[in-house]
Amino acid sequence: MKASDISLAGVFPPIPTPFDAQGEVDHQALTRNLQRWNEYDLAGYVVLGTNGEAVYLSRDERQRVWETARQAIPTEKLMIAGTGLESTRETIALTRLAAQAGADAALVVTPHYYGSKMTPEALVRHYHAVADASPIPILIYNVPGNTHVDMDAATIARAAQHPNLIGIKDTAGNITKLADTVRLTGPGFQVLAGSAGFFLAALALGAVGGVLALANIAPEQSLNIYRLFQSRRWEEAADLQRRMIPVNAAVTTRFGIAGLKAALDMLGYYGGPVRPPLLDLSEADRATLRAVLVEGNIL
Repeated sequence: MKASDISLAGVFPPIPTPFDAQGEVDHQALTRNLQRWNEYDLAGYVVLGTNGEAVYLSRDERQRVWETARQAIPTEKLMIAGTGLESTRETIALTRLAAQAGADAALVVTPHYYGSKMTPEALVRHYHAVADASPIPILIYNVPGNTHVDMDAATIARAAQHPNLIGIKDTAGNITKLADTVRLTGPGFQVLAGSAGFFLAALALGAVGGVLALANIAPEQSLNIYRLFQSRRWEEAADLQRRMIPVNAAVTTRFGIAGLKAALDMLGYYGGPVRPPLLDLSEADRATLRAVLVEGNIL
């Protein structure tokens, strides 16, 4: 798919990777979850991003997950594969593998291990090299909460000059910077909110959609924020946004991936265990999470 053909408008869940009791990828559970999410008007999925525990999967496991997901994702919905690694060379190789597995685009996290050396020049060169070599369009993934590397708006705008770089998922939550990114990159570059906690604010400032962990457990509510904004029903959109903030926090910063998977289990999806060294939720935390979901009318 050409870069110019891809619209990132709408809501994308960054889906978890299901593991069985032995810690192996459960491909049947992945397919069942996707079949259920397909019932909603989601624009597509991010497969093997942060919530997919991608950093804990081997290359072979990643390829098989993408192949399974692509078979379960309708052609009209995008599959965005998380392919960012520390080296430019390995990122290119993994991105090509994702393309072979049927990904429509790749989400490339900022390199960060040598954080102090990830200067604007290093980051722009990295993204341009990946975009040059990639057979599919590239999205920047800016997630400073995990990487401790935060691309500023000017650097994003420099990178965005490449025709195969079509957008960014920004989880930083810095609304001023997000607005500046929209301003500096122009209409050809698509900005996605990286969290439901600031989804409505991001849309108001020019984001075209969101990659929202919340959409895994509350797809209809996530879509309704988007729809209400599109319909200019500001007060209703703001009310729903406010009500979803505690739920979103519970499955992101508060309880993390283990919380997201536990919530999926409670809702009849397959969540299952996390992969060590992550820890599953304690019973006390599960009870707290359940109360949050009930209060938010998710359960």
